[in-house]
Parts: sequence; structure tokens; C-alpha cells
Amino acid sequence: MRSWFLHARESFWFLPAVCGVVAVALALGLIEIDRFLQANNIGDIPLIADLSATGSRALLAAIGGTMLGVAATTFSITISVLATTSSTCGPRLVRNFMADRGNQFVLAVLTSTFLYALVVLRAVRTEQDSTAAFVPSIAVSFAVVLAVADVAVLVYFIHHIARSVQVTTMQSRVLGELMAVIDLLYPRVPAVQPRTVDPVRLPAGDVARSTSAGYVQHVDVTRLVHLATEHDLVIRVVATAGSYVLDGEVLAQIHTLGSGDTPSSLPKTVAHAFSIDSARTPHQDLRYAAQGLIEIGVRGLASGTNDPYTAVSAIDALGSALVTLYSRPTPTGLHSGSDGELRVVCSWPTPSDVSADVLLALRTYGLSHPIVVDATIRFIDRIEKVATGDERRALGEQATALRDAYARVAAEAVDGAARITTLETVLARF
Repeated sequence: MRSWFLHARESFWFLPAVCGVVAVALALGLIEIDRFLQANNIGDIPLIADLSATGSRALLAAIGGTMLGVAATTFSITISVLATTSSTCGPRLVRNFMADRGNQFVLAVLTSTFLYALVVLRAVRTEQDSTAAFVPSIAVSFAVVLAVADVAVLVYFIHHIARSVQVTTMQSRVLGELMAVIDLLYPRVPAVQPRTVDPVRLPAGDVARSTSAGYVQHVDVTRLVHLATEHDLVIRVVATAGSYVLDGEVLAQIHTLGSGDTPSSLPKTVAHAFSIDSARTPHQDLRYAAQGLIEIGVRGLASGTNDPYTAVSAIDALGSALVTLYSRPTPTGLHSGSDGELRVVCSWPTPSDVSADVLLALRTYGLSHPIVVDATIRFIDRIEKVATGDERRALGEQATALRDAYARVAAEAVDGAARITTLETVLARF
């Protein structure tokens, strides 16, 4: 269910479809109100114009035709922006534009106005139509209101699409997704830990296997906990969000604790808690959420783009997110049921995994840009202040690798020695 909702949330069809149904229902409702008022000889409604059938038809035809044309134009502009974004900032950011509620809202309002005008136009009758003349004045007047609102929506769309193509706007959107997945996987208040069962010493059991190849987009841990509690077992998640699995590969191991038999369909039921598709999504995939900002920065360093300042702003945004990540309590990956017993073992990527991805990309693509190296040093310096334990040691190893790589690249640079000295100062604190 969650997977279906996320797909609908990031599509161009869902919101326009919902608004289209509402528009048709509204048109039919207002037409019936007009029929009731005219049947009871109730007229002279304030602010409602007394229109002829010919005039109403011309007005509705103009509104419907114009709004459909404007909707096609806005859709063409959106597709053009999608193509530009795909080539400059990376194809994986296209889903951000498709998930943008502003674009979906504009398309929904314009297409819904067309459907509304079409339904009302169908109800207009003249005496030459072999029926009694009928002009739904309220419904026609409301179509005029919608047309005026659509003009405001069009102005909003022009402003919104102009902001959407700015790198800072894209970075803010991707950073928001990264912060959302950090809050999901690394909450400020850690979950209550289970008691008694040692996750290392679990009895052997069955396995749940994938029925298709693709990326694990989401693991429904709540559903797994419910299943494990119901059947008195422990489920160890093998393929977490972001993992690529082949058809028939193991998704989870099922360890039976009780003496009773488990249903033969249980492995398939467990497998249904895993959403698998052809592409990764950032909703539960921490490393992929960070990859969006990494890709924006790396593409800014491409020879055809040559925009290291975009990379610098991406590094600063990653620094703010990772400082938050390193500051949060580290989850154990152990999830308890309502009875307080261990029911699910599901480990998420560590802060070291994410920072290693960032620093690997910067060592690969950014060492020839001095201002990017400066931003990377600031990135390490900020994280060092909040990192502890094993995460701190892993960060020190990454900083050492950066120092060694930069020393090889900038050995003869005029200001290379100064940056190496700065890195040595940071490394001395580890």
C-alpha cells in the first residue's frame, strides 16, 4: 500500500485524476442545484448573471478550449525543464520534478477546469434542441470564477518553474528528502530496545525470497514486527532499502522461536513486506538520498559545466545533514513487538557509510578544484566535532585518504602545501 502511494505521489496523473473527478462531481452538483432553483421559480440570485443559452455555450466553449490549450503548453514547458534537469543535474533528479506538488497542482487545476466546462456545456439546452430551454446560471458563473483562478494559477506556474530550475532550489529539495530519511531512520528519541533474545544466537529457519529482480525501495518493518509477533519468531532483514536483488535471492531469514508450526505461506507473506522496483528511491534509502546532493556537486565539476561553486554549495548542504546524522543516537537495528521481545533485526546504513560515499566522490572528481578542496576540509572539520567512537575512527581514515590523494595531485601547486597543512591540523584531532 505504501509503495502504491509513493508511486502515485511522484506521478503526474494522480492529483489531476482526483481533481478531475471532483470537477465532474461539482459540475453535476451545481447543475442539479440550478434545476432545483428553476423548478421552484427561484431567480435573481446575487452576483449570478442571467445568461442566454447561446452565450453560455460560447462562454463555456471558450473557457474549456483555452484551458486545455494552456494545460498542453504548461505540460510542454515542464517536459522541457525535465530534459534540461536530466542533462545538467542528473537523470535521477527528474523524479523530484514529477513529485513537485506545484507542477501537479497546476496541471490538475487546468485539466479540471476543462472537464468542468465540458460537463456544464453538455447540460445547456435551447428551445431548438427539442427540449425545454435550460441554462445552469450558477454552474456557468462558477466556470467564469474558475477561469479567473486559472489565470492566477498560470502566473504562479511561470514563477514556480523559473525557481525550480535554479540549482539552489533543487539542492534544497534534495536536502529536504535527505533530512526526512534521517529523521525516519535515526530518530531523536531511540526506540525501546527488546529484551532477552540474543540476535547472534538464533535458531535456523526458513527464508523469504524475492519474486522479481530490482531494487528494494521500502521495507515495511511495522508489518514484519506484526507477523513476527503473531507467529512467535524473529525476522532478520537481509536486503535493506537500496539493495539490488535478483529473482529468487534471499530478502529475509525467518527464525522460529516457538514449538508450533508456521504457515507454509509465511515466507511469501514476509516477502510482500518488501517493495521492489526498477529504480531506487530516497524515502528509506539513506545513501541514495545523499547521492542526490553528491550528483549535483559532481556534475558541477564536469568539464562541460565547470561550475565548482555548485559543488561547494552541495558539500555545505551535505555537511549540515551529516552533522545532524552523526549527532543522532545510533539505532541498534533491533525492533521489538508489543510483548517487548525481539522480533525484527534490520540494520540501516551508518553515518560512516554516507560520509565515505561523499569523500570518495570528492577524492575522485574534486581534487583539481582548490575551492572544492577547501569545502571538503570544512566538511570533515564540522563532522569531526560531533563524531564519536568507531564513526570518528572511520572518518579519520577517510580524511587520511583525502590528504594522501591531494598530496599526489597538488604536490607542485603553489597553495597545495597550505591545504595539506590544514588537513594535517584537522587529522591531528582524530
